[in-house]
Amino acid sequence: QVQLVESGGGLVQAGGSLRLSCAASGSIFSVNAMGWFRQAPGKQRELVAIITSGGGTNYQDSVKGRFTISRDNAKNTVYLQMNSLKPEDTAVYYCNANVGRPYLPVEVYWGQGTQVTVSS
Repeated sequence: QVQLVESGGGLVQAGGSLRLSCAASGSIFSVNAMGWFRQAPGKQRELVAIITSGGGTNYQDSVKGRFTISRDNAKNTVYLQMNSLKPEDTAVYYCNANVGRPYLPVEVYWGQGTQVTVSS
């Protein structure tokens, strides 16, 4: 099996920063694209940022210039550095990874979610 374990959420004032981490572990052959999604109360889950195994990135327009996604392939870990946080960034943040296991097709795995709350 594969597990994604997130850390780094919390409460921060507007304008502050947080860094989320998500480590994939288990029976892993390869980790392809990794990403961060978020879900605010009463809203659908949305893509925040994504990074390919080669380091290519893509961001939701609302976080461009404020958030940076990165990864450490040796550790199967993805990070989300969030700066200049706004109250509208408040949500549960989920990491996501496309993982290949030995002799099995690539599957999508999700972390358990970590709460980010930005106070005004």
